[in-house]
Amino acid sequence: MTTTLTPCPLYINGEWLTPKIATTPVYNPSTGDVIAECPVGGAAEVEAAVAAAHAAFPAWRDTPAVERARVFFRFRQLVERDFDKLCRVVSREHGKTHAEARGSVFRGLENIEYACGIPTLLFGDTLENLARGVDCETILQPLGVCVGITPFNFPVMVPLWMFPLAIATGNTFVLKPSEKVPLSAVLLGELLAEAGLPQGVFNIVHGGRESVDALLTHPRVRAISFVGSSPIAKYIYETGTRNGKRVQANGGAKNYIVIMPDADIGKTVEALSAAAFGCAGERCMAGSTAITVGAAAESLLPPLIDAARAIKVGPTDRAAQPDMGPVITAQHRDRVSSLIASGEKDGARVVCDGRGVKVADAPRGFYVGATIVDNVQADMTLAREEVFGPVLNVMRMDDLDRAIELANRSAFGNGAAIFTRSGGAAREFKHRVKAGMVGINVGVPATMAMFPFTGWDDSFYGDLHIQGREAVQFYTQQKVVTTRWFGGDVGDVWKK
Repeated sequence: MTTTLTPCPLYINGEWLTPKIATTPVYNPSTGDVIAECPVGGAAEVEAAVAAAHAAFPAWRDTPAVERARVFFRFRQLVERDFDKLCRVVSREHGKTHAEARGSVFRGLENIEYACGIPTLLFGDTLENLARGVDCETILQPLGVCVGITPFNFPVMVPLWMFPLAIATGNTFVLKPSEKVPLSAVLLGELLAEAGLPQGVFNIVHGGRESVDALLTHPRVRAISFVGSSPIAKYIYETGTRNGKRVQANGGAKNYIVIMPDADIGKTVEALSAAAFGCAGERCMAGSTAITVGAAAESLLPPLIDAARAIKVGPTDRAAQPDMGPVITAQHRDRVSSLIASGEKDGARVVCDGRGVKVADAPRGFYVGATIVDNVQADMTLAREEVFGPVLNVMRMDDLDRAIELANRSAFGNGAAIFTRSGGAAREFKHRVKAGMVGINVGVPATMAMFPFTGWDDSFYGDLHIQGREAVQFYTQQKVVTTRWFGGDVGDVWKK
């Protein structure tokens, strides 16, 4: 059967373009079918997009903040109108279940809503009579051309972490989505144009390493937002800052969930299953390691294994929905399986094995079932590397001190959580664990739009985080104005 390919154009200066350049296939991971061909842009395409954004900047910067907010009120209405369409595109090109796609698009929608409050978010400070007859004020002004480089795992949500606030603060924007999931970005661009955003304010370029490097080194690019793996985040940060850019680069994670003996086992199993296996484990806030304290393992593991074995894996591009969809590519499926095998070889015990799962009605899809590996040790590759798949490591510690010490050895610092009924244990964990986002009886402590997404250590490179007021600061520069007027006796302190 021949599949009609979905168009995947670039969007530059208000025009949809399909240049005659090399392409790379976009797959439906549920079926293994090619659904689009993504253009592999390079320096020429980046130059055109940045030039358009640079030319559009002066007029957009001078557009009143209230009018910029109105564009995003209209954009929000259009996203809500096409909510189901966006979710279907996410499910088709990424493999999320409908429920997961809806959750991710809704979290993106919250960021649009936050950007709608930009007139208030741009308030500065004033002080009358800083000295006699002298007043002082601060003003937040936009930077210029900003760039977003986004990953495959949240095709709508992560771009919406970036461009609504960047554009609402008065900047122009170039989005470089993952070439694995470019179709969601195209749909967002169509909705922005329908909302009335002026030409050149928002642009889309597709591509790989060449386009990224061109954006990182372009003299007219002022700021870069990135989400992806830690090695690439480090490269983005170092290259961007070396070229004079402001950079926020979010990397990977190895998030620990501590289960105390007094935890509510039913609620813990439910939350841990969602944290480890939700979105097929392809998220930087996945709860990838459970640290059981004392006797907690004996009460936790049997129902947890039952819950994992009950998770139905299957295609997400049809009406009947599974509990979990595929991973993004065949290569990634094989990498996840090889990491499970490495843990087994190093002496860990696979107590629930998702390798080789068969999906009868989608035999060419990229599937890995929910997997639990017990007795994982800190020196194992499986313990150190981010798997980015539906794999839960179980590590056993005698007490909370050792559990916190183990979690704090990680090079990453995105999220950590504890399940307990003890306020003392929760407080100790909250204060001592080295992670930017902490959950107490919350498996995935990801924040909402008004709070920053605060990764630490190798999970984040930069100073100002994505989302919230930190993001407003990231996309603006502060100007301090000191004013003094002469006339009569006002300010003439020497006459006093």
